[in-house]
Amino acid sequence: MKYARMPIELESPEQLGYDTIRYNLSESSVADRRLGELNLKLDDILLCYGDHRGAPDLRGLIAGAGDGLAADDVLVTAGAAGALFIIATSMLDAGDHIVVVRPNYATNLETPRTIGADMSIVDLTFETGYRLDLTAIEAAIRPETKYVSVTYPHNPTGVMISEDELKALVALIERKGTRLLFDETYREMTSGPMLSVAASLSDRVISVSSLSKTYGIPGIRIGWLITRDAGLMETFLAAREQIGISGSMVDEYIAYVALSQRDEWLAFNNARIASAFAIVKDWIASEPLVEWIEPSGGCVCFPRIVPSANVDLAGFHESLYSRHQAYVGRGSWFEQSDRHFRIGYAWPTEDELRKGLAAISAAIRENLKG
Repeated sequence: MKYARMPIELESPEQLGYDTIRYNLSESSVADRRLGELNLKLDDILLCYGDHRGAPDLRGLIAGAGDGLAADDVLVTAGAAGALFIIATSMLDAGDHIVVVRPNYATNLETPRTIGADMSIVDLTFETGYRLDLTAIEAAIRPETKYVSVTYPHNPTGVMISEDELKALVALIERKGTRLLFDETYREMTSGPMLSVAASLSDRVISVSSLSKTYGIPGIRIGWLITRDAGLMETFLAAREQIGISGSMVDEYIAYVALSQRDEWLAFNNARIASAFAIVKDWIASEPLVEWIEPSGGCVCFPRIVPSANVDLAGFHESLYSRHQAYVGRGSWFEQSDRHFRIGYAWPTEDELRKGLAAISAAIRENLKG
């Protein structure tokens, strides 16, 4: 495999340097937590090799979020990115066919490309509200298709699907005899009812999530995949063992404590997201040069500069960062036009969010042409 660095990583705030950004609107998570907030005692952790699947008590907490799931249906990984890498490299060889619904998280596209997979892309569009298109997905599936890749609540738009739509998608997958890779990293962030854990609905579904986004602790690198297919899980476990044998005992303990505080943390999340969302919604309503599909899940949105505005897009992004020290996720991170940009509104403070949005408005006007 020949790896290439992805724009979303090359241009990430941690690579640019957090000290170069005053108004960071690019993060796709809630505010990062400090270790002390979790009230941990780490002295008694034995620094041994752990259970190769992940600590049983941690896997039990993860499985408890879905009806009928057991701890052995869960494999703990190095973040959701680790789970996605294991899935792609375990299930795909060069020439194998998959269907990817785009926009999507970059790894869901780039790793299959690196392997040499044959991808059929189903594009969701602003004009259709980024709605899930089951007809287009069905048309793209072939008899040999290995899996269909989707993400909901959607990254980067924040658009949601209903439980009925999820079940219809699962029914389509079962009818076609393929599998579904369901990236549900933002499942616990929603203004409406939470979707079922997708893997709880069928043994043809693989769910992926992590603690990085909802729980604001990307620094411990804990994610997971879930499948009820025991044979497939054995393959994934073999990949996990060959990549790193087992996970970090420290990270998995911290993850267990964080998930044990789930109800308290989600209440805090919901309040922070709702308050920040209201700020962005008011800005959109007052900014004639920007439009969006209003999100209903996650902590991100994907507005665009209106098509009628003749804007130097490269100049807009450059002046936003260099002149205003504000930063957003460029559309190119998601293989979209840079007229689009992702705003993560739950990570900055409310003051930073307001000033960052004002900087976007200013940078657009500074780069209007004609």
